[in-house]
Amino acid sequence: MVRAAILPAVGSPLEIAEIDLPEPGPGQVRVRLAAAGVCHSDLSLTNGTMRVPVPAVLGHEGAGTVVSVGEGVTHIAPGDGVVLNWAPSCGSCHACSIGEVWLCGNALAGAADVYAKRPDGTDLHPGLNVAAFAEETVVAANCVLPVPDGVPLTDAALLGCAVLTGYGAVHHSARVREGERVVVFGVGGVGLATLQSARIAGAGQIIAVDVSPEKEALARSAGATDYVVASETTARDIRKLTGGHGADVAVECVGRALTIRTAWESTRRGGRTTVVGIGGKDQQVTFNALELFHWGRTLSGCVYGNSDPSADLPVLAEHVRAGRLDLGVLVTDRIGLDGIPAAFENMMAGKGGRALVVF
Repeated sequence: MVRAAILPAVGSPLEIAEIDLPEPGPGQVRVRLAAAGVCHSDLSLTNGTMRVPVPAVLGHEGAGTVVSVGEGVTHIAPGDGVVLNWAPSCGSCHACSIGEVWLCGNALAGAADVYAKRPDGTDLHPGLNVAAFAEETVVAANCVLPVPDGVPLTDAALLGCAVLTGYGAVHHSARVREGERVVVFGVGGVGLATLQSARIAGAGQIIAVDVSPEKEALARSAGATDYVVASETTARDIRKLTGGHGADVAVECVGRALTIRTAWESTRRGGRTTVVGIGGKDQQVTFNALELFHWGRTLSGCVYGNSDPSADLPVLAEHVRAGRLDLGVLVTDRIGLDGIPAAFENMMAGKGGRALVVF
């Protein structure tokens, strides 16, 4: 029996309770969690913006130590430190066959599995595959990647979503070039990773935008050179800061129609707007045909940073070891399992960066 954070149904509050977690079967791995990040995607699961089978144990950004492995698992062993990969690529679907593993059509197939039970026998699903909001979890072998050398196990949890997403948005999706002007909307965990990644890419000017004035120091510690408090004049303010042109690249980490539209309007003619935030179906963004032609901007979505975790984790680790990437900057709260509901409330209120559950 282990303690876990359970979502009983969409729209219901989380329950912190014990679950009956079985030993790993063939091709599975049991992991004792060291830490798990509280991501906005977890909140999106509770309110139905994203849907998975319920009841489920949430949490998809985590790292821990292998406790035991099932038959056929040979690439890791008990005692190894691992990062959880919530969206493993199958290697055989169309997206995987053309090298776009972040769009794998089977990545979330495991979310429909029954992986544990409540003490009364109720089946439980593993949220986004890995059920990281628990003291221990059992996952498919392709959902774990070795923790790179030189990265503390607790900090490594952040690599599993926030950092891969932010780094990938800058380096894979927007492809920021040295000297370019970048604006980042939303200074949460992913936004902070995006700011650091823009700095690593050599951006000449990095503008952070958030509704909260209190986040300015946090944004600047992650690499922001300028800070704008969101308002009705945000796009105009950004053009003023960039010599009247707008940013070369805008990265939207919020997932709201208004913010996406503002990011688009803040981008220079011929620039690139990348949308990382996950919005609901009710968030409609509109453009007219003439402005699409006139501005010549590129608007693109970005899934999991358009990243290949197996290839990108070693690169991120090198940035950590060299001091270019500070994982600690992302974390504004360290909590226990019982603190997750309050962390959700802070996210909804736009407070803080990443909350990290430490076991």
